[in-house]
Amino acid sequence: MPIDWSKIYIKYKGLWVALKDDYTTVVASGNTLEETLKLAEKNGVSDPYLTKVPEKLMPFAG
Repeated sequence: MPIDWSKIYIKYKGLWVALKDDYTTVVASGNTLEETLKLAEKNGVSDPYLTKVPEKLMPFAG
């Protein structure tokens, strides 16, 4: 089932985000991967899903 990340994109564009294992709950965000991972661990999530939110959405087909 597709996951709607449009709200995450609006709030966190250009940042790294750490998500819980439901892939929709943001537990931390930051400018660097390292900063985001440390904040996630501080917030009790030791193995988050990490991704960088793009600053601009680009069309993709594939």
